[in-house]
Amino acid sequence: MSGQLKDTASELAGLLWREHTVYRDRAGGVVIRGEHVQRWISLAVGGGRDEVLVRAGRILDGGTTAPARSEAVVDLSDGTAALATVCRRLLSETAATPTAPPHRGRSAGGRRTPRGRAATRGRHTSLASWAVVAAMVAVIGLYVATTTGRI
Repeated sequence: MSGQLKDTASELAGLLWREHTVYRDRAGGVVIRGEHVQRWISLAVGGGRDEVLVRAGRILDGGTTAPARSEAVVDLSDGTAALATVCRRLLSETAATPTAPPHRGRSAGGRRTPRGRAATRGRHTSLASWAVVAAMVAVIGLYVATTTGRI
């Protein structure tokens, strides 16, 4: 079954994407990666005879695969065209699910997002910053008072 799974995956990959990578995963299944669309399809042996568990998911920015977003069991006797139809449906479900906004980094106006406590409270000046400002005002006031002879 594993040889048939690899052949089916190679044929399926050609139907789905022009640019693809087909490889075996640790569990003995076959993964088809479409880097240009940031999606992956996994084919694993299903519970019954000639059944395949098909799972679809996203490829994250670093190239790692996110957990599967959708899955289905398909009978291989239906043919590669029916398998491709199910895969396209799973891929469309994967694309339709909301995601976090893409990381924009420094390219979006050059400003970084605030980190830590400032990220949760907005842009507020901390108590330590106010203490530094008050100390500076006191030092300047003391200097002006001593130079004008008022102390």
